[in-house]
Amino acid sequence: MIASALSAGVLALGLSTQAVAAADTAAQTLAKQSGCLKCHAVDKKKDGPAYKEVAAKYKGKANAVEKLTHHITSGEKVKFEDGHEEDHKIVKSKDPAAIKNLVEWILSRQ
Repeated sequence: MIASALSAGVLALGLSTQAVAAADTAAQTLAKQSGCLKCHAVDKKKDGPAYKEVAAKYKGKANAVEKLTHHITSGEKVKFEDGHEEDHKIVKSKDPAAIKNLVEWILSRQ
């Protein structure tokens, strides 16, 4: 009986790990397809801030998901270090779940 419960727990953990890996892969794929990785990287600054910096900026803020979702879906102006401004690229998905997954992936890059 204990062995069965332990086996079920190990199986559930394995499936959970696979689900997290699939969500991470989906987020990275959407970021790449949307051109996010041209200006951003996980741990180093490019034209845009590193995702680790973005995650740190929003850490502990109750409206982090909402604000970042708005930022990547609205095309607002962003200012670059050299002073020029451009419209931020809009993520290439209309699927709210895919967008939320991408936002949560970015915010988890600490």
